[in-house]
Amino acid sequence: MSSRLILNILGRFEAKGDPQSPDRLHIEIEATRLAYAARDAWIADPDKADVPVEELLSDALADRLAGMIDLHHALTDLPAFDMPLHRDTVYISVVDRDRNAVSFINSVFDSFGTGLVAPRSGVVLHNRGQSFSLNPVHPNVAAPLKRPLHTIIPGMVTRDGRVEMPFGVMGGYYQAMGHAHLISKVFDYGMDLQEAIDLPRLIPSSDGTRVEAEHTLPAATADELTRRGFAIVPAEDPIGGAQAIRIDWENGTLTGGSESRKDGIALGL
Repeated sequence: MSSRLILNILGRFEAKGDPQSPDRLHIEIEATRLAYAARDAWIADPDKADVPVEELLSDALADRLAGMIDLHHALTDLPAFDMPLHRDTVYISVVDRDRNAVSFINSVFDSFGTGLVAPRSGVVLHNRGQSFSLNPVHPNVAAPLKRPLHTIIPGMVTRDGRVEMPFGVMGGYYQAMGHAHLISKVFDYGMDLQEAIDLPRLIPSSDGTRVEAEHTLPAATADELTRRGFAIVPAEDPIGGAQAIRIDWENGTLTGGSESRKDGIALGL
């Protein structure tokens, strides 16, 4: 949902020039902040709460949010994020010789889940109940038999009824942003998978007031974003992790990309 809303907002702007230019990063940061604010206000278990899915994915909302982005100044007065950090996530992307594709993600949350292990299977139980809200009027409020908001979103791009790219971007609340930005870099800017994965990353902090940036972000870009009103701070750790495989149906080839920020490998057999 969040990734789709971010992409809907990005779709209101022409993808041109340097994908890491201050203008493009400005748009991507603001699209993420706006989409996350909407997510944190509305997303909950649709079986237990009235989630306005059609409105959240509508052209009207994307137009309204995109219209709030001013390339001269960072937005203010956004709701603070109250999402906890998410860790301990593993993603696997697989395509076989028959082009069957698997996009798989698993997480026990933070840091060893509940600390409980199922006695017969050895499966560690997660503690994603931490992602519930304690606000009694929030759609995501904790309640029996209810699923919490979570960030487990294995991705699968299709075109003309065929799978083109199983992919996943890990990193807690970075996941939705990471998915949207990876797709934009690959399909809007024509970058190959490894190029897109290796680009410097940044993300609004969990409280929504700062933007954490990896040290590989050019100093001139960081300075320009700071001038526009973004509070750029160094990320304490590398941001997220991604794996992806792209299928070229015409040439019969597969291209893989793997994250350098954490354990991972792109392997063909």
